[in-house]
Amino acid sequence: MYPGYYAADAPKHPAAINAATNEVLTYGQLDARSNQLAHLFHEKGLRRNDHIALFMENNLRFFEVAWAALRSGLYITTINRYLTAEEAAYIVSDSGAKALVSSHAMSAAASELGSLIPDCPNLLMTDGLIDGWDSYEERLDDFPEAPLAEQWQGGSMLYSSGTTGRPKGILRALPEIKVTDIEPTAPGIGSVYGFDRETVYLSPAPLYHAAPFGFTTGVQRLGGTVVVMPRFDPLDALRCIEEFEVSHSQWVPTMFVRMLKLTDEERSRHRLTSHTVAVHAAAPCPVDVKRRMIEWWGPILEEYYAGTEGNGSTAIGSEEWLEHPGSVGRSRSGVLHVCNEDGDELPPGEAGIIYFEQPAMTFSYHNAPEKTREAQHPQHSNWSALGDVGYLDEEGYLYLTDRKSFMIISGGVNIYPQEIENALIMHPSVVDVAVFGVPNEDFGEEVKAVIQLAEDVEGDESTAEDLIEYSRKHLANYMVPRSIDFIEEMPRLPTGKLYKRLLRDAYWGKRDSRIV
Repeated sequence: MYPGYYAADAPKHPAAINAATNEVLTYGQLDARSNQLAHLFHEKGLRRNDHIALFMENNLRFFEVAWAALRSGLYITTINRYLTAEEAAYIVSDSGAKALVSSHAMSAAASELGSLIPDCPNLLMTDGLIDGWDSYEERLDDFPEAPLAEQWQGGSMLYSSGTTGRPKGILRALPEIKVTDIEPTAPGIGSVYGFDRETVYLSPAPLYHAAPFGFTTGVQRLGGTVVVMPRFDPLDALRCIEEFEVSHSQWVPTMFVRMLKLTDEERSRHRLTSHTVAVHAAAPCPVDVKRRMIEWWGPILEEYYAGTEGNGSTAIGSEEWLEHPGSVGRSRSGVLHVCNEDGDELPPGEAGIIYFEQPAMTFSYHNAPEKTREAQHPQHSNWSALGDVGYLDEEGYLYLTDRKSFMIISGGVNIYPQEIENALIMHPSVVDVAVFGVPNEDFGEEVKAVIQLAEDVEGDESTAEDLIEYSRKHLANYMVPRSIDFIEEMPRLPTGKLYKRLLRDAYWGKRDSRIV
């Protein structure tokens, strides 16, 4: 549904709460403000299938902007708040956005951004003002709180994280339906995870990312409450579950790792009895990490594998996962295929490129037809891949091996870094780890590990030797890192995505054939 449906009979019910300040955005406020902004966009000439962009931290105004687009037939592009002005300008320009909304907290980047996007004439800033921008609050006051005469359903055009190159806009056709014609009982995430009007959903990740954006607005489509953490902190996340009586949540594996490294006293400090569903995705979860989380929280973990492209998905619950440890489940949408480089289908147990088959291609990459073609199977245009490698077992359960672009080829042997990373992250001294190939004159590549250590651990030769010895006990010999370097902080997005390319560049220099 849309906010007006819930504002009509429960205007004071919280649509969103800021977990740090306890600021509340009610359904009545969300409905009124998103209507006002939709009118503003309409006055500026934006019509169905036009684009707007949002460059903002985890701020309750985020939902007002999102729903203004979703109820007026517009595409919204949410931009990674950690990008530089130049990087953000590329996305604004490439998306064709005619309006951009930001916040005063983003003023450092926003002050440079305005001059870089001449084709985006409408710049709005909330919570304060800088030169070149209009006041979000003052401009909204000029418009009515009633809805537009026609409210077409809008959608998102989100961009890939760009961890292996330029980010790509993922375009899907908007549905031919008005929001007022959507049935209240229409299927969606509510039917999958039990979301309803009583749901209290904790979002510890950045709202600009595909999963938090989709899940938080999905909860609001069903009249539930979203609790937003401005930034993730492992102990504060546990506090939020208790204080707000959270029923549902979503996580990435690096968050699990950080929570598991809390002390026993810290982990038992808060009651988590309200917590019934913990969804996780975005990156493969090490088997030992997930097993320990299930032991701690109980069988409430629900995992899925999917991409922003929406070309297919898998799902698996805790009990099922304990019977198939390491799997990301069986297909929930689309038919799974695993193929070699030539497109030939591989038998169970053999790793290859993962494709989802749909009746037709579900997406395209905006302004990048060659990238769209690269995502399609060589012989089947309705099979598409996200660049991941994995295998199916005899029962159709999918196991992810790694990203195709991260595979190491050493002496003709294919080595997948994920398995090495999963082993090293369990060492008590390791906070984060990245494994990739570096040049080797004899073998082409050799295995390199870059590690972020716990605060009280010295990154010296003795520690490196200890970690290599630990690797020998848990990995096959050809997987053991030949060398280990230490880094103060890993270049990882709050979404869990690792900018591995930035680490690898330092070792490969300008050998562009190895940096994709």
